[in-house]
Amino acid sequence: GLILHRPLGPSAPKINTNDWLRIGSTFHSLHAIAAEASPVKLPGNKNPAGADDGIEEIEGGGVILKCLQTRTGIKFVLTAEPGTANLDSALHEIYVLYAECALKDPFYELEMPIRCELFTLAVDGLIERLESGGVKSR
Repeated sequence: GLILHRPLGPSAPKINTNDWLRIGSTFHSLHAIAAEASPVKLPGNKNPAGADDGIEEIEGGGVILKCLQTRTGIKFVLTAEPGTANLDSALHEIYVLYAECALKDPFYELEMPIRCELFTLAVDGLIERLESGGVKSR
């Protein structure tokens, strides 16, 4: 399920929670289908059975959707304007922040919405560093 959605910039679209749930569910389904439909094992593939890890990036008119799926199956997805730099690094850092802030919060339950102020503040700081060019590409 969707555990966090936030607009991270002034030009981010205003989308309500139900629409985010629909978008997340649709992407999850497409990601799973793509992982199963892949006929070849690609370099750097994390799945020993041969199927690829699913969709990692979608680029459309005016938007990029970038996905990082962890070993535990959690997907971190960012949407950004085309040309946005360091999305891979940002996704990795968000994953690290999730592990450091949300997972270490004794009140956080897996698969539940993230309501951890430390995580929210850390993501805000990451976005500020991204906008100022302070996040290095991986």
